[in-house]
Amino acid sequence: MSEVEVRLLGRDEIAVLERVAADVFDHAIDPRWAGEFFADPRHHLAVALLDGVVVGMASALHYVHPDKAPALWINEVGVSAAQQRRGIGRRLLQALIAHARALGCTEAWVGTELDNAAARGLYASVGGQEAAMVVVGLPLDRVD
Repeated sequence: MSEVEVRLLGRDEIAVLERVAADVFDHAIDPRWAGEFFADPRHHLAVALLDGVVVGMASALHYVHPDKAPALWINEVGVSAAQQRRGIGRRLLQALIAHARALGCTEAWVGTELDNAAARGLYASVGGQEAAMVVVGLPLDRVD
């Protein structure tokens, strides 16, 4: 079996997303949204490639605030079921964390569901520490 390559995609590498295992992202890649994502320098996408096919991904956004140092929000991590339990998710996170450090970020954070033991274990494996917090959704079609 070939080696899995983990790396961050550059702004001009949107075509890599033309070959993605069906269960890596939640939905099919939409070229409009992918184009917007890659056009924004604050968006980052690490991918795991096996024989030219994306079998894992982790997306993130780095941001600043007037009174805080830069931080990285890890939006999502996905690895094809056929490739799970091989350390790919951990390698994807490590790639994003290294990139965040290079950008001058002082912390990274991610949210997950309380009952998602696999994700919680993954985040702990790279040194993540859980914090008590509440996430509030504001559906824009239903709030004032």
